[in-house]
Amino acid sequence: MPSADHDEIRELIENWALWRDAGDWERFTTVWHPDGVMQATWFQGGYREFIEVSRQGFERGVRIWHFLGGTSADVAGDRAIAQTKMTITQRAVVDGVECDVVCTGRFYDFLERRSRWGLVLRQPIYERDRIDPVDPAARLRLDAGRLAALPEGYRHLAYLQTGLGYQVKRDMPQLTGEAVEDLYRRGREWLAPVGA
Repeated sequence: MPSADHDEIRELIENWALWRDAGDWERFTTVWHPDGVMQATWFQGGYREFIEVSRQGFERGVRIWHFLGGTSADVAGDRAIAQTKMTITQRAVVDGVECDVVCTGRFYDFLERRSRWGLVLRQPIYERDRIDPVDPAARLRLDAGRLAALPEGYRHLAYLQTGLGYQVKRDMPQLTGEAVEDLYRRGREWLAPVGA
């Protein structure tokens, strides 16, 4: 049976997606702790800077949407690790064709209860993605060499984002591999009792 902590964590995660995608920046600040850090393909840094660059992009018409699935949270005292199934969708013109990229994965969140639960680190795990022309009759021809050089779990998302001028981090955690194993190890350490 879910506890009050699990309910509060789930609500925080849902609020993150709703408020960020709606551009509700004032309420979006409330899901973070002051030292909160956001990791993404196109951004790595403190949450305040993440909000500012997200706001600027939103005002320019950049649209990145998040859809959430189930959440599992491991709570140890005042710390928690939550994993949430998610999809990230971004629409943009790719090689002259308006496209949607859909990337499926998980949010892997380090949370802490101080006066309330809040995010200390959000690290997506990128599992697989695809790209689709918005107009199904459009012909999309991607640069095969450029695409093959990008990480498998988010190569279409990275293709779109690098085409827009973003510097995309190439070693983000994916379904398997050293980066995700290191993330799991850090999660176990986050939950371990102090001095253990």
